[in-house]
Amino acid sequence: QVQLVESGGGLVQAGGSLRLSCAASGNINSPNAMAWYRRAPGKQRELVAALTSGGNTEYTDSVKGRFTISRQNAKNTVYLQMNSLAPEDTGVYYCRYGRSLTIWFNYWGQGTQVTVSS
Repeated sequence: QVQLVESGGGLVQAGGSLRLSCAASGNINSPNAMAWYRRAPGKQRELVAALTSGGNTEYTDSVKGRFTISRQNAKNTVYLQMNSLAPEDTGVYYCRYGRSLTIWFNYWGQGTQVTVSS
């Protein structure tokens, strides 16, 4: 079992920044991968960014150049720095744990709300 706890969401004006954190605990293996997903109102959950313990990354096109995923392997914590936020970034952001960028397990955090006002 792996437990994931997100934090850092909130309300921000368009153009602002937020930093999300996700701490993983439990049966953490190596190598591994951690990712951020989001569910916008009325839409399906989508991958936002992912990062392996080896440093490989993946971003969805809409956040490239604005969001940066990073991690502290020693703390099993992943971060999502979100800059130049836009109203379309509004949603619930979830952390997920996996083995690689193509192998994901059904371990999710509880989610943290991000609301960007125009």
